[in-house]
Amino acid sequence: MEQRRLGANGPRVSAMGLGCMGMSGMYGPADRAESIATIHAALDAGVTLLDTGDFYGSGHNEMLIAEALKGRTREEVVISVKFGALRDPAGGWGGNDTRPAAIRNFLAYTLQRLGTDHVDIYRPARLDPGVPIEDTVGAIADLVKAGYVRHVGLSEMGAETIRRAHKVHPICDLQIEYSLLSRGIEDGILATCRELGIGVTAYGVLARGLISGHWQAGRAGAGDFRAASPRFQGGNEAANLALVEALRQVAQGRGITVAQAAIAWVTAQGSDIVPLVGARRRDRLAEALGAFETRLGPADRAAIETAVPRDAAAGARYNAVQMANLDSERAAP
Repeated sequence: MEQRRLGANGPRVSAMGLGCMGMSGMYGPADRAESIATIHAALDAGVTLLDTGDFYGSGHNEMLIAEALKGRTREEVVISVKFGALRDPAGGWGGNDTRPAAIRNFLAYTLQRLGTDHVDIYRPARLDPGVPIEDTVGAIADLVKAGYVRHVGLSEMGAETIRRAHKVHPICDLQIEYSLLSRGIEDGILATCRELGIGVTAYGVLARGLISGHWQAGRAGAGDFRAASPRFQGGNEAANLALVEALRQVAQGRGITVAQAAIAWVTAQGSDIVPLVGARRRDRLAEALGAFETRLGPADRAAIETAVPRDAAAGARYNAVQMANLDSERAAP
């Protein structure tokens, strides 16, 4: 598989990463054996970047990855971990904690669950309004010096925060939602990353399955956080699925699937962008990998953007409470 470097000084990784969140209940029940088989298939196909969060399944996801990596060499993978989100026993969310002491505590548990002595990329999941980003990044930088972390990343941060963080320690990449339905990064954040030599790992490239070409209206059930997502609600869902059908026509004309068109479009936005695909099954993984067997020319990209125009998505990325926690969604001063 093609390799891309994350930022000016970050690691080289596969041109596609595997997002493992959905293997730990965020999208409803998952099959443990199939999840592990999917990770194995990804590694065998040349995927080297595995993305997780210590709060995915309250540690379940990290332990799942550790199980999948048994018998593999540590150097085969680049493991990216988000931290800071607080959970409660009922599975609820309790804000973010990125104080230096909390970061050291979170990492200690992560290393134990993953069964490793270091994390390749460590990043706060969200900006903690009670902790200056300089303190958060400074604490991770200390862990880099101690050998427990290789690189510092960010997630869902705005341009000003990115600049402040980068002054403390080089940032290798920003993880942020980027897809045909979510193009806010183009309003200045992407330009800031490129100016500073920071890569982008794009999650949600299939809008959590909404633009995969496989989603059916009303499918989100109990335990699936999409059931409360604005884009999957009533009229919004119907409007978004109409966009998918327009995209399907373009994809079929190119001889690819809807998912492959959506992934290829993100990949074509720059060699500094690595899409994260949240495949939970081997067949979905195989389909996603097929996106890298085609190259979209200017006419192809224009046709895709005509089918799914910028700002055409119905509904916000998250509910109002979660949107308020996204530094990346705040207007620049």
